[in-house]
Order: sequence, then C-alpha cells, then structure tokens
Amino acid sequence: MNTQEALQQIKNAPLKPAYLVTGTEDYLIQTIRQAFFDRMKKDNLEELNFMSFDLEENGLGAVIDEAETLPFFGDYRLIFVENPYFLTSEKKNNVPEQDTEGLADYLKHPLATSIIVFWANYPKLDARKKITKALKKTEVIDAAPLQERDLRNFLQRYISNEKAKISKEAFDLFLRLTDYDLSKAMNEIEKLLLLAGPGGTITLQLVQDLVPKTLEHNIFELTEQILKGDAAKAYQTYEELHLQGEETIKLTAILIGQIRLLLQTKILQKIGYQQANIAETLGVHPYRVKLALQQVSKFPLNLLVSMYDELVENDYEVKTGQADKELNFQLFILKTTEKIKK
Repeated sequence: MNTQEALQQIKNAPLKPAYLVTGTEDYLIQTIRQAFFDRMKKDNLEELNFMSFDLEENGLGAVIDEAETLPFFGDYRLIFVENPYFLTSEKKNNVPEQDTEGLADYLKHPLATSIIVFWANYPKLDARKKITKALKKTEVIDAAPLQERDLRNFLQRYISNEKAKISKEAFDLFLRLTDYDLSKAMNEIEKLLLLAGPGGTITLQLVQDLVPKTLEHNIFELTEQILKGDAAKAYQTYEELHLQGEETIKLTAILIGQIRLLLQTKILQKIGYQQANIAETLGVHPYRVKLALQQVSKFPLNLLVSMYDELVENDYEVKTGQADKELNFQLFILKTTEKIKK
C-alpha cells in the first residue's frame, strides 16, 4: 500500500502483526515512524512496550524473543527492526548471523500482541530470497521516492492545507532547486510558508531569495547559458562562482559530468530509450534526465561530442601545466557560444 493508505490504517484500523516498509524517501519514512508513535500514544501504551533492534548489531533471535513476550500493561508491543540487510543481495562483514528461518516460522503464526515493523530503506530488495518473499506477504508499505506528478500533487496539497498558494513559475523553480526530492522540498517549504503568511502566495522572488542553489544548480544554469549561445551571462555566472571561491578545476569537472549526461541522454534517446529507461540505465534521478532531454532536443550530437572532447582536453592541459585554468575556461565559453550562434 502507499504511504497515504498506510497512515490512515495505522491511525484508525487494528494494527497488523508485521509490516515491511520499503523505499528510500526519508520524509515518508519519518512520517510513517511518527504515525506508529502517535498510535502508541493514542492507545495509552507504556514506553516499556516499545523496542528497537539494529540488525547490524543484534540477531533476529532477540527480535523473535521480544515478539513472543507479552505486553507490559497494554494491548500490544511495538518492535522496530532497523537495517534488515539480509533482505538485500549486499554482503556485509562483521555483522551477526541471522536466523531467517526462525523469522519465517514466526511470521507463519505471529502473536497478535506484537507489532513488528521492518524498516528496509534500501533501493532494492533481493526478491529471490525466501525471507524476502515471506515478509512481502505481510503488510508492505511503499515509501519510495515520488514520481514527478505525485510529488507535485503532494506539495500542492500540503501548501493548500496550510492556506497558502504558490505561483506556477515559483513552483517549477522550487522543484528544480530541491531536485524534485520530497525530503529536500519539505525542509525548505516551511520558511516559504512562514514568509508568505496565511492566505499569502509564495512568489518566484521568495523562492529565489530563500531556497539555496547548490553548485550543481549553478553549473546547470551555466550549461544552459552556454547552450543558448549567451556568452555574457555564462561568463558572468562563471565569475560569480569564481568570486564565491569555487575552483575552476572543480567547475570544469562538474561541467564535464553535465555534458556527459547530455551526451549519454542524446545517444540513448536516438536508439529509442524513454525517460524512465534512460534514468535507470544511467542511475540518475528521472528529473535530471527530463531536463537533459529538454536541452539536447535542440542540439546535434556532434556539437555535444565536440564540447565534451574540448572540456576533457582543457582539463588535461591545465592539470599538466600546459595552460592557464581561468583563461582556458573563458576561451571554452567564448568558442562554444560562437559555434552555437552560427
């Protein structure tokens, strides 16, 4: 079930004997955690009825023993199980041997007075393992990162519930600056709501003033300016970064990575890959691929290859003492923007 359904169930319905929380979206995971604690409070459960085990330090035997213990002046015990690494294909050293067979046996006939929650915040579980299959037969809560449409809907509902509004331009920029990441967005949204005030509007200016840009965001803007053939703006962005103490060699390295992403995206698109396939193949966030697709649609492959080759050559020349790093970077901006304008 999705997070919204899970929150409603945890809040109002009888709790199940076992839950498996999957996915890596930290904000959703923390929201689910809090829902369990709120339920304990609502049910007037003593703190002694809560236990947490880290399986990188504890064995499953201790978890099963705890689950088979009756609650202390309450209807149930709540047991959190952290880092169930045995559900993945990852090999770990210096960790306890886990009795997965014992857990599988317990899950066949769990005690109704024990609620076990497994927090499997890993990108992928090993579906071939028997214990993974056994846990997937329990109540599975999906806390995976939201797709763009779901993320937009979630944030718009949140802003609306706070009696505020956000302009389209401000919302688009806000999503970009928070990398289409729910946890980052929720970390930034409160100060925007505070300054907008009840019934107010979060404007583009508010987002520009309050949501910090990372170096990667600045490099993205620099790339856009170069690809638009705007030498003046690209040069200004470079100078601003330089004045902020950013090393030219570091800027070159990040720019090489950005152009490489554009190049890879263009090649994969040409052979028929869609956005989701490209993101999975390259191992990058889908929003970065979306932006890359928007950029590369306007430029031929040979131009991107030429830019990439020149940046790599410039980097080599600077690191071997054959060229001045600032001059080389400035010449790259001027030569590339001239090519694009032609």
